[in-house]
This record gives sequence, C-alpha cells and structure tokens, in this order.
Amino acid sequence: MHLQGPILGVWAHPDDEAFLSAGLMVEALRNGQRVVCVTATRGELGIPDPERWPPDRLADIRTRELEQSLRILGVTEHHWLDYPDAGCHEADAAEATDRLCVLIEDIRPANVLTFGPDGMTAHSDHIAVSNWTTDAFKRCSPAGSRLLYATMTETWWATYAGMLQLDKIVMTEDWEPPTIPDEEAAIAYRVPDDIFDMKNRALLAQESQIGAIMQALPEEHVWELNRTEWFRLGAQR
Repeated sequence: MHLQGPILGVWAHPDDEAFLSAGLMVEALRNGQRVVCVTATRGELGIPDPERWPPDRLADIRTRELEQSLRILGVTEHHWLDYPDAGCHEADAAEATDRLCVLIEDIRPANVLTFGPDGMTAHSDHIAVSNWTTDAFKRCSPAGSRLLYATMTETWWATYAGMLQLDKIVMTEDWEPPTIPDEEAAIAYRVPDDIFDMKNRALLAQESQIGAIMQALPEEHVWELNRTEWFRLGAQR
C-alpha cells in the first residue's frame, strides 16, 4: 500500500521507527518521495541488559545503532529532539509542538506517522509524542494531509498476543490493546520480501533492543510479528 507524497515519522525512541514503519519508509524512498524521521529521545533508559549495555553509555550506543539502522533503510533525513528518556511527559509541550511545526512547514508532509493517544504500550513518552504531533499536525499541516496512528488489528492481536512478553512491554497493569477491526485500518502494509529483508537488518542493527527479543522468541516469530505495518486515521486536513 503506497503512501503518496512526503512522509514525516515522529517517534519517541530509537527503534520505534524501524518496528512500526520501516517498510513504508523504504517503499516511499524507492518511489522518489521525501522521508523524514524524528526521534524525541536517545533511549538512554531502555536497558534490557545493563551488564552488556552500560547505562552510562546507552545513549551513545543507541544513537549509533539508529544511525546505522537508518543507513540500511536509506533514510538520510533525521532529527533528534533530545528530550530525556521517560521524561517527555514533563517537557514543555508547547515548545515541542512548535519544533514539530517548524519541520512540518518545511517538509509539508502528505502523511505524518506517529503513535496514537494510547501510546501503543501506554508508555508516557509515546503518549507525549502523540500529543505533540497531533497538535502540530492540526495547527501546521498542509491541506490534504493525513495523520496516521500506529495500531494493531483485532486479527493480529488474536494471532500473535500469546507470543508477546507483555510484562516487559506494557507500562501499566490497566492496559488494553489498542486494536481496531481489520477493515478500519487506513494502512495495512504487508512488507514485501525484498524490503522486509532490509527491515530485518535495520532492526538487527539496533542490537541493544532487538537482542533480548531474539533470545526470548524463535526468530521466525520475531519477524512475523513485524511483517505488517498497521495505521489508523487520526486526522485529515
């Protein structure tokens, strides 16, 4: 499913962009479209294995990992917002929205990809990024553009929920999966084989994050979980 025009992705941590939108970004680049990625934090608190990935070095490690991952995908336009990991909800929301407006006014994206208000996993950074991006989209996006929220479908959840280690993913005990009926998906992109190989390599480049998942699940399950990229319509201009 091809997205027309320039694409802007706004995410909270290194690896969000690869898990949720790598395939769509590669396809757009192959079609000659402008693709811009924004990352709010360096992910310095995302420590699945503190002995292997020292906390005091994790920001630098994840910065290099993301840079390598984006090189694999061919994404050359990337911006850090440099808010603290797990601190986006305490940042100046008006300032963050203004910064995103500057980018939107430059890029004039036809499609803006980000988290929904649910944050997918209820992570406070995800929710804050969704709020900033939604506000900036409503204020600054060009006519005809769409805001697309990453999501899961009911069929996907019924098929794969049992494979997920929810206690390590979800940030609250009250969490409910942000699923939608399959037919309500604005984007249901089943990543083709050649692009999927690039997506897998981009994820493997972010070893500090994907490593624990690869140890916990059979490899084929890791890839199948991420084969389709789902988005629902958040707003339209």
